[in-house]
Amino acid sequence: MGTVLLVIHIFIVLALIVVVLMQRSEGGALGMGSGGGGAGGFMTGRGTANLLTRITAVLAVLFFATSILSTIIAKREGAGGSLFDGVGQPKTEQGAPVKDGDAPASGGGILDDLEKGRAPLPSVPGGR
Repeated sequence: MGTVLLVIHIFIVLALIVVVLMQRSEGGALGMGSGGGGAGGFMTGRGTANLLTRITAVLAVLFFATSILSTIIAKREGAGGSLFDGVGQPKTEQGAPVKDGDAPASGGGILDDLEKGRAPLPSVPGGR
């Protein structure tokens, strides 16, 4: 289900890019100068602009809907939790986060984790 929704989402994104690039620049801020509705043929300059504007709006709504749906589906299918849940937590000697009841190997804070990963500074011959 998630893969199908992702493919649909990608098609919507590509269509949205194409439709936005097809629109004619009007020089105004977000097309504020163009009035809504009015007389004009279906595929005249103004009619085409109105059609592209409507298509853009529909694709934008579909984009947001598929984004929200994919987030909901990923939350349901995922194992839960966050990558940041274990950051700064005390670690066992094997490197796994300490569970309730286990004793930590050392202080085990995030600074200790960073200190362990730092390589020693090279010595400079004749340095001050």
